[in-house]
Amino acid sequence: MSTVVSQPAQEHRVVPAWTGVIRHLHITPRAFLPMESFQELTLVAGKGIVGDRYLLGHEQGFYSHKPEEGRQITLFEIETLEALQRDAGIEMLPQEHRRNVTVQGVPLNHLVGRRFWLGGALLEATRLSTPCRHIEEILDKAVFDPMINRAGLNCRILQGGTIRVGDIVREA
Repeated sequence: MSTVVSQPAQEHRVVPAWTGVIRHLHITPRAFLPMESFQELTLVAGKGIVGDRYLLGHEQGFYSHKPEEGRQITLFEIETLEALQRDAGIEMLPQEHRRNVTVQGVPLNHLVGRRFWLGGALLEATRLSTPCRHIEEILDKAVFDPMINRAGLNCRILQGGTIRVGDIVREA
């Protein structure tokens, strides 16, 4: 007679496809002013970033006449800055793209409609950012065409908190 020994069920762990990091944080209180660099920012669920021009209820940005719940925080890939330099010979600094958060290792174009953690804050990606001629006027650089399909990501803040340079960005 043989004895059957049952094996413990294999544990299945979900391994994230990507993990990124926050490299730069920027806001500005009003349209046309330079973006200011910060080591940390405070995110308010359903509103935006404390001190930023697009904080809902306190809008003073270039597009404030078009309030949008899904534009509470914007992200940009550091890899795009590198590609602009390499492919188009355009040097753009992190404060010049006019987005709030510069990340590394985060596939922004693939996150639309998905939730993810930015440090301790939970975001939902609403749509890709579109480049605009306004940024060309501010920078005096021909960045519109090279930024098509890589101008960043607009998000809604589902759970606020403080985010910091060096924080991890990961799937929810």
